[in-house]
Amino acid sequence: MSEFWLISAPGDKENLQALERMNTVTSKSNLSYNTKFAIPDFKVGTLDSLVGLSDELGKLDTFAESVIKRMAQSVVQVMEDSKGKVQENLLANGVDLTSFVTHFEWDMAKYPVKQPLVSVVDTLAKQLAQIETDLKSRTATYNTLKTNLENLEKKSMGNLFTRTLSNIVSKEDFVLDSEYLITLLVIVPKPSYTQWQKTYESLSDMVVPRSTKLITEDNEGGLFTVTLFRKVIDDFKTKAKENKFTVREFYYDEKEIKREREEMTRLLSDKKQQYQTSCVALKKGSSTFPDHKVKVTPLGNPDRAAAGQTDSERESEGEGPLLRWLKVNFSEAFIAWIHIKALRVFVESVLRYGLPVNFQAVLLQPHKKSSTKRLREVLNSVFRHLDEVAAASILDASVEIPGLQLNNQDYFPYVYFRIDLSLLD
Repeated sequence: MSEFWLISAPGDKENLQALERMNTVTSKSNLSYNTKFAIPDFKVGTLDSLVGLSDELGKLDTFAESVIKRMAQSVVQVMEDSKGKVQENLLANGVDLTSFVTHFEWDMAKYPVKQPLVSVVDTLAKQLAQIETDLKSRTATYNTLKTNLENLEKKSMGNLFTRTLSNIVSKEDFVLDSEYLITLLVIVPKPSYTQWQKTYESLSDMVVPRSTKLITEDNEGGLFTVTLFRKVIDDFKTKAKENKFTVREFYYDEKEIKREREEMTRLLSDKKQQYQTSCVALKKGSSTFPDHKVKVTPLGNPDRAAAGQTDSERESEGEGPLLRWLKVNFSEAFIAWIHIKALRVFVESVLRYGLPVNFQAVLLQPHKKSSTKRLREVLNSVFRHLDEVAAASILDASVEIPGLQLNNQDYFPYVYFRIDLSLLD
C-alpha cells in the first residue's frame, strides 16, 4: 500500500511497553510494517506559540499536499506520450517516494533545528509558496501553447467547410495579381459533381470556361476551383447557393499561408522542447539513495534489512525545461511536505503529552487496505490508556459523552497523521 500512518506516544516506560506490544501484535497479524521515525529536538517556545503553530501547520500540510498533487498532474500532462514512465520521474531526493518516507532524515542544513520553530515553518511556507507561484506561471504558459496548437490541429482536421486550406491549395491553383480575374473555391456535394460540371459556367456571366478543377475531397464533397471576373462575384455566390454549392471564403495570400505553416511548426517545436523522452529509472528490485547511506531501525520485523545504495545506476537523457523543472521542484515540495508532517507530530506531541519533550514517533505502513480497520482497532486498544474517555467512545459507540463526536474516525487517543501517496498515482 502507498499509505503510511505516522503516530507518536509518550516515551515513558509504560508507553514504550505499549509500543512493543503494538509491534508484536501488528507483526503477528501481518497488519503493518513499523519503523521508528526520527524527529530532532526543536526549540519548544511558549505554549501559545505551539497552539498557533498547530493551526498553521495544519493549513500548510493541506497546501503542500495540493501543490505536490498538482505537480504530479502536470508531469502526467507533459509526459502525455510516455505516461508509463511518470512514476519514474516522481522522485524525492533521487529515490522513490516510499523509500524517502520510510528512510526519512531531517535536513539540518536546509531547516536548522536551532532556529525557533516559527522560523522553520516560515521557511517551509515561503518555499512552497514560491514553488506554487512558479508552477502556475509555467503551466499557464504550457497550457496556452498546447491550446493554440490544438486549435491549429483542429483547423487542419475538420471538414471542407471549416478546415484550414493552407496545406491543401497551392499557388498554381489560382489566378493571381489580375486586375479583372479572381479564382474562387467552391464546395460541391459528391452527388452534385456532374451537375457542377454542367452548370458552373452558366451560373453567372463572365465565368471563364473550363476553369474548374477538383483540388481535394472528403466523405461529403469536393473542393473545386472556378475563375471568373471580379465584377460578378456577388452574383455567382448567390446563384451557387441556390444550387447548393458553397463558395468558401478564401483568398490566396502566400505570406499568410507561410505564416500559418510556420506558426504550426513553431508550436510543435515549442511543445516538443518542453518534454523529450526521459529514461530516468530506478533499477527494479532495489532502492537507490544519493551520496550517502541511509540507516533505518526496523520495529516488529528485525529480519528486514535496511537499504542504502549510491545513485550511480540512475540514467537520464535530454529533457525539456518544463519537465526538468517539475521533477526538481516536485522533489523539493515533497521533501518539504514530509518535514511538515514531522513538525506536526512534534508540535501535537508536546501539546498532548506535555513537557519535558519525551515521545516516540513511529511510521506504520499497513500491508493491505482491508486490514486498516483492524489495525486501527489494535492501536486504539493498545493506547486507550492515553485518553480513556475518547478510547471508550471509540471502542463502544453506544456510550454517549457530551461534547464528543463518537463517529469521528479521525480522533485517536494518540497523535496520528496520515501520509497518502496514492493521491499521486
